[in-house]
Amino acid sequence: MKQQAIFNWSGGKDSALALYKVQQAAQYEVLTLLTSVSEPYQRISMHGVRVDLLDQQAASLGLPCHKLFLPETPTMEAYEQHMTTTLRQLQHQGATVSIFGDIFLEDLRRYREEQLARLSIEAAFPLWGVPTTELMREFLDLGFKTITTCVNEKFLDQSFVGRVIDEDFLRDLPANVDPCGENGEFHTFVFDGPIFQQPIAFEKGEIVYRKYTPAPKTDDSGYDCGDQDEPSPFDTGFWYCDLF
Repeated sequence: MKQQAIFNWSGGKDSALALYKVQQAAQYEVLTLLTSVSEPYQRISMHGVRVDLLDQQAASLGLPCHKLFLPETPTMEAYEQHMTTTLRQLQHQGATVSIFGDIFLEDLRRYREEQLARLSIEAAFPLWGVPTTELMREFLDLGFKTITTCVNEKFLDQSFVGRVIDEDFLRDLPANVDPCGENGEFHTFVFDGPIFQQPIAFEKGEIVYRKYTPAPKTDDSGYDCGDQDEPSPFDTGFWYCDLF
């Protein structure tokens, strides 16, 4: 009997490839997608994609989507409280596994495993340890199509946002940028591929710039954010391409 799983869905390429591999392996039955959404903006957190397009993805995938609504800049304490409440709800529906599209960030994997262990939920990482160049090649060869919706100005300029990822895009990436954007260099929206019943229709809108500052850290958050004097990786600007 397959284990029932929560699939952590960002709407981007790593999520899509991880879901493809899960479906091919047939080890888990995906109970629901789980997506973090900015409540004030009604967009996928960090990716900046409208909830309407998320709903279209879920419909084309033939899966329900549970949205985790978050304030604009949640503290780690607030995030963990929201996530714990949501996971307990899904656990009561039968979920025993939570699946992620992470590839090589050891600290992030350890954090996820530790948080889930408190609820006796297993963590699964179908893309883990595979070279990102190999993953991107597989993604494109399978016929997936994706567009960049957000780029971090620390790594990429405005010209990289709103571009469909293809051979030209990969050739244009600076040498210090991971081809899967695993270090947060860019985020994407997948609009076609073998896991979808039909392509997601959209149009490109305006390109906007937003500057972020780190959320305040609290002493009772229960999460070690490291050296408090180090600059946050999110204390930077991002270019977004609106899709509708």
